Amino acid sequence: MVWTRRAAESGAAGGGAARVLPDGCMDLIWADGGGLFVAGPDTTAHVVADAAGAHYTGIRFRPGLGPAVFGLPAVELRDRRVPLAALWPEAEVRGIAERLAAAADPGAVLEAVAARRLAEPRPAPDPVARAVAVGLARGAGVADLARTVGLSDRQLHRRSVAAFGYGPKTLGRVLRLGRAVELAYDGTPFADVAVLSGYADQAHLAREVRALAGVPLGTLVGG
Repeated sequence: MVWTRRAAESGAAGGGAARVLPDGCMDLIWADGGGLFVAGPDTTAHVVADAAGAHYTGIRFRPGLGPAVFGLPAVELRDRRVPLAALWPEAEVRGIAERLAAAADPGAVLEAVAARRLAEPRPAPDPVARAVAVGLARGAGVADLARTVGLSDRQLHRRSVAAFGYGPKTLGRVLRLGRAVELAYDGTPFADVAVLSGYADQAHLAREVRALAGVPLGTLVGG
């Protein structure tokens, strides 16, 4: 998924800060004037303080796909922001940056780069990663999910760490947070958000949002 973001101009309300919630994904990001970098899978919210008017274009890879694009296990990028040149040959990254700087549609360039990397003969995405992410997004328990994909709990944990950056329990918490935030943004009462998202009660929802997002749900939605 291609996305864009422009930080607030100097003096605008809210400044240039943004709170990026964990979602199990990895991103390749072009910072206009600041080069290419990779955002690894986060375990908690990542707060970005940008220069006024900074402009970003990124491509977000669904949980489990990033390692096949970047060429290393997701855990090595967990909670990190790394220059792309630290992962790929410098000459290749320089060529991509030149194309992006001249492009009318930087998102299309990023999509082409990702497609080429995925088409190359390199280790493919873990074949069970998609099923694991989908199952967790639907609220499946870890033990039941391990049986469904034919792995032991230990095997599932090891392969999840490589594919997603953390174990299935953490990924499940992160995906559940995403469901809760979507419902809250849509105006669903918080008590109903807790039930529909799979939390034990509203207090459980509040604790998890604070732990993963760093702020109460009301502050998150209101901001």
